Amino acid sequence: MVTASMSHTVNPAHERLKMELRLRGKSIASVARELEVLRSTVTLVSQGLRRSSKIEKALADAVETTPAELFPDRYAPEEDSAANNT
Repeated sequence: MVTASMSHTVNPAHERLKMELRLRGKSIASVARELEVLRSTVTLVSQGLRRSSKIEKALADAVETTPAELFPDRYAPEEDSAANNT
């Protein structure tokens, strides 16, 4: 008997973002509609597989935070970037 296995890794940050959106009556799809982009594009950005400052900002706005707080791995901490500019 041959069975197909589907490798699916759960992305906790993406799942948390979807939960936060649901708590506010929003979804990945609603953000995509507002931006007039594909839902899959918003999902890819949320999962960290693609970058888009416009989509990152829209997702952060939707959950009442900043892109840097929502995606800390994608933004340098302010104190580090300030030290590099001096």
